[in-house]
Amino acid sequence: MTATGHKFHPTILREYDIRGVVGETLDAKDALALGRTFGSVLCDSGGSTIAVGYDGRLSSPELVAALHEGLRSTGLSVVDIGMGPTPMLYFAARVLGTDAGIMVTGSHNPSEFNGFKMVLFNKAFWGPEIQKLGVRAEAGDWRRGAGSVRSEEVLDRYVARLAQDYRAERGLRVAWDAGNGAAAVAMTRLTAMIPGTHILLNETVDGTFPAHHPDPTVEKNLAQLREAVAREKCDLGVAFDGDGDRIGVVDGKGRVLWGDQILAILARDLLARVPGATVIADVKASDVLFEEVARLGGKPVMSATGHSIIKTKMAELGAALAGEMSGHIFIGDGYYGYDDGLYAAVRLIDIVARSGSSMSALRDSLPNVLNTPEIRFEVPEERKFALVDDIRKKLIARSTANGADISTIDGVRVKTADGWWLLRASNTQNVLVVRCESATADGLERLKATVAGHLRESGVAVPADF
Repeated sequence: MTATGHKFHPTILREYDIRGVVGETLDAKDALALGRTFGSVLCDSGGSTIAVGYDGRLSSPELVAALHEGLRSTGLSVVDIGMGPTPMLYFAARVLGTDAGIMVTGSHNPSEFNGFKMVLFNKAFWGPEIQKLGVRAEAGDWRRGAGSVRSEEVLDRYVARLAQDYRAERGLRVAWDAGNGAAAVAMTRLTAMIPGTHILLNETVDGTFPAHHPDPTVEKNLAQLREAVAREKCDLGVAFDGDGDRIGVVDGKGRVLWGDQILAILARDLLARVPGATVIADVKASDVLFEEVARLGGKPVMSATGHSIIKTKMAELGAALAGEMSGHIFIGDGYYGYDDGLYAAVRLIDIVARSGSSMSALRDSLPNVLNTPEIRFEVPEERKFALVDDIRKKLIARSTANGADISTIDGVRVKTADGWWLLRASNTQNVLVVRCESATADGLERLKATVAGHLRESGVAVPADF
């Protein structure tokens, strides 16, 4: 049925989700229109039920109420699972048998942001499908029906499932930082169910994020966790982003384990039990990871960055494990294959406890290389992809002369005698992301200088200390 349509702000329909600044580019009218539009897509696909969850942001209750109204207006049966982490929504869609799910969340963005992550028949809803929602909403092409909304508690079932896969006989001393995000309540219940001594930080949900920004891939956001690990003499510490689908880790010495190092430790355990298993990592991951998976007899696969992209590729290849530098860890071995920071924490702590070693020793057992973390350069949203495309074209034109090995899976990843460097545009922020890796300090500096030269040539401001 056609009605007066709704136009979304052009910046909020992103690659993997819908996300914007509440009161500026996103409001309850958008939530209502999304409910009507996504609900219509679900009805057209033969679906009739949908689970809805939301995070702890101050704007979430208003948005979820409008979303309910829109979904119900299409004739759907809506199951509200309440507040919790995004992976609890994915879990609910599976155990409740709903045809789809929507999570109201701003993920790891600052408190003024909010948005929506969607799954359809347990598959990520992303890319062109999100863009089509904008077209359909503007046309007002919505189904009409008399649906319903009911609440169902799934938190206890979710936490019990998380705890189920802790199998070690001993417990560890672990510091946990929920960052006042949506994982807080589940984290508190989980730590009461598994062995060990658990020190909880920022375990109260607070949508203003008073302690620190809820993004564990930014090192300064792990300062409080590091202090707790040192003070409490912990074996390790774990932290989560605003909606709990990403994990950050520090070892007993306070050193950060990046996503590829976490994945390497999980892969060792997996490949000892499942020889030949496929392990997927994004283009930002270290060569150490890909080489380690191959050395252990596994099948390493490099993928474009993006949790929806990796989930899709994981299903295509039947991969047992995947991960991103951003801390999204996907475990299909014994679990559901979606990104779940709390579940990744359980599996990682269990591995350390069973190893009879320490998190620090496991980290040090990986080959030692020098690399940068993800370095972000802020650029205008509308220019970020064009900038990378420009540099990619120049590199390809010059590659025959300099002999560099160039991958264009996602942005440009360039391999040289010194190591490799990566430049890509973020799909979720107005930044360019850079990472470099080399076996030597001099090599790393040369790689960084090369990237800086390309960026400056394209008009990007590069700090002198890069």
